[in-house]
This record gives sequence, C-alpha cells and structure tokens, in this order.
Amino acid sequence: QVQLAESGGGPVQAGDSLRLSCAASVVSGRTFSRSAMGWFRQAPGKERDLVAAISWRIDITYYSDSVAGRFTISRDNAKNTVYLQMNSLTPEDTADYYCAADVDPPSSGILFSPGRYEYWGQGTQVTVSS
Repeated sequence: QVQLAESGGGPVQAGDSLRLSCAASVVSGRTFSRSAMGWFRQAPGKERDLVAAISWRIDITYYSDSVAGRFTISRDNAKNTVYLQMNSLTPEDTADYYCAADVDPPSSGILFSPGRYEYWGQGTQVTVSS
C-alpha cells in the first residue's frame, strides 16, 4: 500500500505563487524512486485533468498546455515527496489538486491517463481570486 498526502493549497490572489507537496508513505518494499508521479486537477463540474507529471527518471516531465511555463514539477526521492511549484496563478487554476502514483510503471515514460495511476491523495484545494 502507498499513501499520498497533499499539502500547500489555499486561497491566493491572481499572480501569486503556491507550492504543493505530496508526501508518499511507501510500504511493502515499494520504492518511491521508481514511481511515476502525476499532479491532476479537477474544477467543479469538470473532468480530472493531468497538469504535470514526472517519470522515475527525473529528467522526463510533462506539462499541460495550460500550465507550461508557469508550473514546475519536481521530486525529492530522499524525502519521498513530489512538488508542484505554481507561479503566476490565475482564476482558471482554481481546482482541487490531486497527487497520483504508479509505483511499478511499465516504462520510464509519462503516464497520461488517470486510470494508469494506482494511488491517489485526498486532494488539496487551490482557489485563485482576481
């Protein structure tokens, strides 16, 4: 089993920055450093969309068009934690943000579909006001 716990969300003004953290509690011999990680977000009435992902190879990352150039995903394997640095926030970034993990990915590539991730956090809310 793997437990994921997001933190760092909250209300901010447009143009502000936030850093989300996702701490993984890994048991049963699973290795966080070999996990594929993703950050998804879901706004009210909308689907859950991938905004950023990182392979177990830390040099392989993905960003959706809506956040590219503003958001940065990173991971600290020593701390079993993945981060999402969010800059230049806009009201369109308002959503619940979820961390997801696949601890045994089939390759070193990016996992795009929510169905590819085995484990999910409970989410952290980000509200950006204009």
